[in-house]
Amino acid sequence: MILQALHSLYMRKQEELPPEGFETKEIPFLIVINKTGDFVSLQDTRTKVGKKLIARKFLVPKEKVRSGLNAWKHANILWDHYGYVLGYPKSDSESDKSMALKQCESFKEIVRKLLEACPQNTNIKAINHFLNNNEAVRVLSCPEWNECRKIPGCNMSFVIDGNLRLVCEDDEIQLAVAGMGDEKENEENSEFNALPEAQGICLVTGEYAPIARLNPRTPIFGTKSNAKIVAFQRNMGFDSYGKEQSYNAPVSKSASFAYSTALNYLLAKESKQKIMVGDATTVFWAEKKHDFEGVFADLFGEPAKEDFTQDYKQLVATFRASQVGSKPELDPRTFFYVLGLAPNAARIAVRFWYEGTVRQVADHIHQHFDDCTIVHGPKQKDSLSLFRLLVSTAVKEKPENIPPNLAGEFMRSILAGTPYPRTLLAAVVRRIRAERDVTYPRAALVKAVLVRDTRYYHPNHKEVGMSLDTNNSNIGYRLGRLFAVLEKAQEEANPGINATIRDRFYGAASSTPVAVFSHLMKLKNFHLAKLDNRGRAVNMERLIGEIMSDINDFPSHLSLPDQGHFAVGYYHQRQDFFTKKENS
Repeated sequence: MILQALHSLYMRKQEELPPEGFETKEIPFLIVINKTGDFVSLQDTRTKVGKKLIARKFLVPKEKVRSGLNAWKHANILWDHYGYVLGYPKSDSESDKSMALKQCESFKEIVRKLLEACPQNTNIKAINHFLNNNEAVRVLSCPEWNECRKIPGCNMSFVIDGNLRLVCEDDEIQLAVAGMGDEKENEENSEFNALPEAQGICLVTGEYAPIARLNPRTPIFGTKSNAKIVAFQRNMGFDSYGKEQSYNAPVSKSASFAYSTALNYLLAKESKQKIMVGDATTVFWAEKKHDFEGVFADLFGEPAKEDFTQDYKQLVATFRASQVGSKPELDPRTFFYVLGLAPNAARIAVRFWYEGTVRQVADHIHQHFDDCTIVHGPKQKDSLSLFRLLVSTAVKEKPENIPPNLAGEFMRSILAGTPYPRTLLAAVVRRIRAERDVTYPRAALVKAVLVRDTRYYHPNHKEVGMSLDTNNSNIGYRLGRLFAVLEKAQEEANPGINATIRDRFYGAASSTPVAVFSHLMKLKNFHLAKLDNRGRAVNMERLIGEIMSDINDFPSHLSLPDQGHFAVGYYHQRQDFFTKKENS
């Protein structure tokens, strides 16, 4: 289903995306030649965006699949890195120099074949003259070359002086490139290359067509440059019925180009249809043009620092209600797809895949924000982004420390409206105990997990509220409240204290209450006795009595959900202490 949805996206955006056999590629430097093929200049296409230099993108013939010892034989058509175009090695070693010469010969051979296909094309003749008359020496001596060679594997192409388009963008040459067909992909086993081209039923389109032996690469952040979403290791036990490599999962050459082009479009640097969820690059799209595609990233991204009023619920409200005769751009019945991809050596792992209508996605996201809503300080944002929630579970709140599988499972549960992963609660409780700090994001996350578990598994039980609930009789919640009151008594008895009972006893109090609460209750008497305001001491005693009314004995152990209730109860009680009370 993933490949079919991506194929449909390509068909929908066919006018925007490259035609079959081509792709858009960043080309940092262009070799400008005159009509006879003499070198004119080396043109830098990069422009400064912030602190980075970003190269301009051009429509070029599809990059060849290269791997193994004979990779040098497969030069790209009319563009490639400087090893192929100029014969310039990546280092001064003899092996690299020899390799660059072989690469350059391969590039010249491609140009010769193209010239045979277009014998009257003056632009191809000019490039052929450049390559065979030692014009590359003049490129290496121009001032701009020093900048070019600083870029490892810098891509280059050709433009005729006075023209605005690359030579490979010429209409006649594009037809010739399409007519040349695919060369045999590089493979070390010559016997395999000698096999006839496979024909079969494409699993994506259902058509009888030539099958791609190697699927195109679709690299994501963190993978090698040749990473693919569909790939097979030869002779490694994944073959069946005598089939090898991608013939095990037959996808036509046309369909493989379409789905990979659509995926690369979503993964592009400037794409607004991707977000990072932990280590997973997440892309999303609709079955037809829809405004939700432009809003989805904002729902999970970080709002501006100065924006404390961004209302996520209002943002999704437009897409939730069913509208009779609504425009296609707002139709809540439109299908919406979300795909999470993560690096996995030379391949790409699918972390999660979700498909549903826009209304379903919007409803589930709205429910997620409802579940995470909890009382907080006046200077804190009303809604927390997915990133802010996830980093609260990581060591030192660093993104790289987010547990790898947790992000994907969390995202899937949000989109599907299912209970959050149990590992999420364990990760958050572990961080709270390790750092002894129940922060706003952690409390919101724990509360959300508990609320959703109650809704799905114990519908007759009362859910955890967003603020202090004095009627909540859960033992973990009560003990959390009690711990917050005992800490408050200590703080008021010792103004300016550096470390409280939370720093010494939170871990034990939240997991094995019987081990510490008897000691803390005795300690409480000394703290209340030190208070100068006797009315405050009486109120503290009354509050402790109210909390202890349903507690006959301190339990020896609290389960993981009860440890979550402990954290929420502690957080609610602390927030209540600092909430201004209004007299009726």
